[in-house]
Amino acid sequence: MNHICFVILLLIGCTNAYYMTIDAHAEECFFEKVSAGTKLGLTFEVAEGGFLDIDFNIVGPNGQTIESGERVSNGKYAFKADMDGVYTYCFSNKMSTMTPKIVMFTIDVGEPTAELHPDAANGNHTKLEEMIKELSGALRTVKHEQDYMNLRERVHRTINESTNSRVVMWSFFEAFVLLTMTAGQVYYLKRFFEVRRVV
Repeated sequence: MNHICFVILLLIGCTNAYYMTIDAHAEECFFEKVSAGTKLGLTFEVAEGGFLDIDFNIVGPNGQTIESGERVSNGKYAFKADMDGVYTYCFSNKMSTMTPKIVMFTIDVGEPTAELHPDAANGNHTKLEEMIKELSGALRTVKHEQDYMNLRERVHRTINESTNSRVVMWSFFEAFVLLTMTAGQVYYLKRFFEVRRVV
């Protein structure tokens, strides 16, 4: 059993999860050097700041844009590296005038596609290794979904608490206005029905 767990950990690949603050008028980039055939993935979510939007860009080693988006709140992208080199992931907050953004993102780097071993070509390739690879991919997907759900829950809780505090403050303001108007009307009616004596 320990050997299977060790093999799963070896096959999971590299996953990097980050929280990052991007200031207004700023851009942050991350770089990943991989070989051709490697599966790459990017999952991100804007956790705080402004309208919860960010610009992003994924650029290949040849300078060609693979994926991009403007003013997006979240995204999930996967692709296979078609050449060796450095792939660049950039998040830009240049459209914001004064609000910094907090972005949670995960970069997935899978294993490069391997050549078939001579044993595998002869049919001696075990099915266990393939099942372990599928299981490791499924575990990685579940972890990303769990991180995404935790972040969404935190964002929604923040929005709910903000809305609740505004409703409470508005209720206190309405109560104050109502009491003030009531006191003003009582005073006005009392003065209106007051009998003035002429001396």
